[in-house]
Amino acid sequence: MRTFRIRAVAFALAFAPSLVAAQQAAQADGGARPISLAEAVHAARMNSPLSASARNQLRVGKLQEMNALGQFLPNLSVGMNAGNTSGASFFQGQFVPYQGNPWNYGKFYQGRILLFDGGQRYFSYRASQATQRANEEIETAQNYSVATTVKQQYYQVLLARELEAAGASAMQAAEVTHNISSSKVKIGALPRSDSLKSAVSIGTARLAILNARAQLRDANAALTRLVASNSPVTAIIADTSDVPRIDVDDAALFRMAEDGPGVRQALAVYDAAKQNHRATVTAQFVPQVGASYTYQTGNSSPTFNWGGGPAQSKNTSYGFQVNYNIFNGFSRELQAMQATVAEDNAEIALRDARLLAHSQLAQLIDQFRLASQTIELQQLQIAAGSEDLAVTQARYAVGQNSLVDLLTSQTALDLQRSLLVNARYSARNAKAAIEAFIGRDLK
Repeated sequence: MRTFRIRAVAFALAFAPSLVAAQQAAQADGGARPISLAEAVHAARMNSPLSASARNQLRVGKLQEMNALGQFLPNLSVGMNAGNTSGASFFQGQFVPYQGNPWNYGKFYQGRILLFDGGQRYFSYRASQATQRANEEIETAQNYSVATTVKQQYYQVLLARELEAAGASAMQAAEVTHNISSSKVKIGALPRSDSLKSAVSIGTARLAILNARAQLRDANAALTRLVASNSPVTAIIADTSDVPRIDVDDAALFRMAEDGPGVRQALAVYDAAKQNHRATVTAQFVPQVGASYTYQTGNSSPTFNWGGGPAQSKNTSYGFQVNYNIFNGFSRELQAMQATVAEDNAEIALRDARLLAHSQLAQLIDQFRLASQTIELQQLQIAAGSEDLAVTQARYAVGQNSLVDLLTSQTALDLQRSLLVNARYSARNAKAAIEAFIGRDLK
């Protein structure tokens, strides 16, 4: 009876996982629709709150630029008023009734223009242009940031699939070992513990497959959210099956980084701060000269008639104004100092952005190279490990190796497969990070 229980447990561990795996393989993706990486990135950029915010800021910035340019044009206004007067006035000891028409009307046309401001409007317009350039770089940076996030999640899907494939290979090797040990147990050449240990290794491989499929479902759900799809989506394995490459030398990459969106944004912010500083100084310390023109008409009527009829009076006036603050409680000194500090901070930020372009890009390049070299090394390790496992299985079958030797070879090969999968994932992420940093795609 005890022998029967042992054989039943071994059979269940060996074959039940395969049956469950076959049933769950079709459900691993949850019916998700395959989507290419380019399509995923495009959909995410269209629907991401970060990209939408950057696009909307460009819209606001465009109107701010038009507003700054519009300050060179005159301000025009028109108006109309209507009023009713009745009753009496107390005059020389008695009430005198109102004698004129009760309804009085007025119209006016007015124009004002600033003739001289020391260049304040020009510097403000230049600052708005620089700010808009900074907004454009922010949009570029946000688009690549969103693309990097989507690529990382896309690669998570590929990682889960590759881990599942590695688990399937491990389970296949474990089943071969179990078949050998089970055959030798039947003829009494090995103890029953060997068969049970090999069955446990099948269960371990099966657990790795289950974890990979759970990771795949989670990665699909996260990718679906990033692309804002109403139905589940998943990655296409063939879309990024190759090991990533960068066909650009380091010198070219560093030049791209120095002209990347981060540096260009810092440069535009510095230019805007410099122009704002000039505009602030001229606004506070240079007198402003303006001119105005006003044309007014007035009339009256005994009843309300939507305008009062022909004009009964006309008045035209011209004016020139000169404004200059002699002292305003050190407010202009404070504003000038704040503008100076803002310019200094922007200049320091620009210098730091350029230094960061070199240091961070160097780190990203090292990460990519390390991952690429790891891929090459692991491929060699897997080839050697596969050959070692085959030899060990053959020697175990004829009794020249122990089960411990076989399980050691099998475990080493499984580890090499896992390291290869993670190295591919690291290389893909490193390339995506480099593309985001330099603000352009690398083929």
